Parts: sequence; structure tokens; C-alpha cells
Amino acid sequence: MAMVVNHVKMEEEDRLDVEFWLNKTPSERLAEVVRLRRIYFMGRDGYFPDKIEKVAHKRKL
Repeated sequence: MAMVVNHVKMEEEDRLDVEFWLNKTPSERLAEVVRLRRIYFMGRDGYFPDKIEKVAHKRKL
């Protein structure tokens, strides 16, 4: 198996990330946020908190 590397400019990478997430449904996006939060808290404190503030901010492009 050959290893493949693509050089991408940072601005292009940001655009591709935004396009990727805009193609996901809101439920898929939320599921990923919950998954990442669980990984973060379990690794940091060893437990997942009962309540997490429900605030989301959209990054301006």
C-alpha cells in the first residue's frame, strides 16, 4: 500500500472542513459534538458531567 500526501493551503483546508460539516445533517453534527465532549471529559476527569451548557457559536467565514 502506497502512502499518499496532498499539500493543501490552510485557507483551502478551512473551506473543505466547512463544506464537509455543512453536508452533514444537524443530528449528525450534534452526535459528533456529543462524542467529542464525552472523549474530552472522560479523558480529563474520568466521568461525563450530568449537565453541560447548551450554547453553540457559529464561526464567521
